[in-house]
Amino acid sequence: MPHWLSTPTVSTLPGNYSGMKKITTVLAIVVAALLLTTMSLRSTAQTKKSITMSKKILFVVTSHDKKGNTGQPTGFYLGEVSHPWEVLVNAGYEIDFVSPKGGKAPVDGFDLNDPVNKKFWEDPVYRAKVENTMKPSEVDPSQYAAIFYAGGHGAMWDLADDKALADLATTIYANGGIVSAVCHGPAGLVNVKDANGKYLVDGRKINAFTNEEEEAVKMEKVVPFALESKLIERGAKFEKAGLWQNHVTVDQRVITGQNPQSAKSVGEAILQALKK
Repeated sequence: MPHWLSTPTVSTLPGNYSGMKKITTVLAIVVAALLLTTMSLRSTAQTKKSITMSKKILFVVTSHDKKGNTGQPTGFYLGEVSHPWEVLVNAGYEIDFVSPKGGKAPVDGFDLNDPVNKKFWEDPVYRAKVENTMKPSEVDPSQYAAIFYAGGHGAMWDLADDKALADLATTIYANGGIVSAVCHGPAGLVNVKDANGKYLVDGRKINAFTNEEEEAVKMEKVVPFALESKLIERGAKFEKAGLWQNHVTVDQRVITGQNPQSAKSVGEAILQALKK
C-alpha cells in the first residue's frame, strides 16, 4: 500500500494537534491585536471629536429692537458680548451666534470708545457672525461646550418664551455643558428645564439685573416682567450686589452675572468652569 494511503499512527496525532494549537493561538493573538487597534483608533477619533466640540461656545443674542411702546431702540448690549468674547477667544474657543429670528441682531450700548467693543466690532469674522446669526433650528447643540445668553433690554421680550432656544440650553446642559448668562440674559433661563423637567434655576444660586437696577433706569413699568422676581418665582436662590456692582454667581455648571459691569467676569468664570 502506498505510504500516502496508510492510516496515520497514533504517535503522529500529538504533533499535529500541537501544531494546530499553535496556529489557533497565533490567529487569536492576531485577531485580538486587530480588535485593539480598531478600538484604539475609534477612541482616538472620539477624543479628537470631543476636543473639537469642547472648543465651541454658543452665544445667544436678542432679535428684539424696541423697548416696549417707548419707541426707544434696544437689542443685545455690545459690551456684554464683547467682553466675554475676548476672554474666551483669547483662550482658543470659537464662538457662534444664535438669535430667535436669525440674521442681523440689533445692537445697543454701542460704545466704540470701549477698546474691547471696538476690537469685537472691527473683527471681520465675528462682525459677520453677529450680523448673520443662526436660527435655533440651525444649531447642533452637541457641538457646544457652553451656551451664554447676552443681555440688553431686548432679551426681556423674546428670550424667555423661545422654546427652541430653551431646548438648546437643556441639551447642552444634559451633555455636561455650561449654561451661563449676564444682566438681562437670564431672561432666557426662566423657562429652561433640565432633563427631568425641573426648572434649571430651581434651587440654584442665580443673579441677574436686579429690580433695583431696573427701577434706577426707569424701565420697571416698561419691561414685560421683573426678571429678579420671575427667577425667584422659578425657585432661584437670588443673589445680588449693589447697583452696578460687578457680581457673578457660580452654581456648579450654571453661571450668571448681574449687569454689564459683570460681563468680563462671567467670561472668566465660564473659562474656569471649562478648564474643569
